[in-house]
Amino acid sequence: MKDDIDEVIARTLVPVGKKINLQDYPTSWKDCDDVQIKGLKLSKGNSIKMLDKSREKLESAQELLWAESSHSLLIIIQGMDAAGKDGVIEHVMSGVNPQGCEVTDFKVPSEKELAHDFMWRCYCALPEKGKIGIFNRSYYEEVLVVKVHPELLDKEKLPKMDDPKELWKGRYESINDIERHLVKNGTVVLKFFLNESLKEQKERFLARLDDPNKQWKFNPADVVEREHWESYMKAYEDMLSATSTEESPWYVIPADQKWLTRTLVSYIITQKIESLNIQQPRPSEEMMKALDEAKKKLSGE
Repeated sequence: MKDDIDEVIARTLVPVGKKINLQDYPTSWKDCDDVQIKGLKLSKGNSIKMLDKSREKLESAQELLWAESSHSLLIIIQGMDAAGKDGVIEHVMSGVNPQGCEVTDFKVPSEKELAHDFMWRCYCALPEKGKIGIFNRSYYEEVLVVKVHPELLDKEKLPKMDDPKELWKGRYESINDIERHLVKNGTVVLKFFLNESLKEQKERFLARLDDPNKQWKFNPADVVEREHWESYMKAYEDMLSATSTEESPWYVIPADQKWLTRTLVSYIITQKIESLNIQQPRPSEEMMKALDEAKKKLSGE
């Protein structure tokens, strides 16, 4: 790898308008010691320092985001079970003011949610201007788990279609249209697919089962879903290829090394916010006069 983190990050990007093969995106990077971020080698030993730096930047960036209040940030995290989604949220966003950040976990849709279109429950959870919203899974489940298990469509009571392929094509188009609309209206959309190997998932499942403090995180249904691994990878390839756009591209992040996953995601988030070049709002002349008067009044007490 070259000594340029931006070139390395570019390797995780899903190209716009091209069909991808996930085999081209490694689930781990064994040679990442050759890469540097701000003078630090991209290594497990330095990962805590890198995360700390990113948290400091993210904390400052969030404050500016809140003060300027014309942008919002939507972070979408997708991945198979045990890919490390919760860990990324916990470690990357730990320094963010909770008043300006909201995490939404999307589970099995309720009766009320199924009575609306597939985007409805997610649209209601979008971040306000000045805030950061994190989707732990998202509307993309509707072209992933539902595509792998099409019998779930029966609960959605959709109009009949002659060609089932048109359903998925239509959903990809709807997602792209809505994300394009969000970007035009000031919402930055960052999308991460945590690319985990089947072998690593097995090891993490076994680790959960062996640890009494983590057994609660294990769902027996997850083992059943492993049987559909190839179908899920095909669904992910189709989804990533169809919905990586100029406005909101996908990043395929290696997920077998937790420290690497967290370091790359935190770097991409902070770089994106910094690229907005948000400036501290400057008070108007009228406001400055009011501030001067308030200062004089307080000083005279």
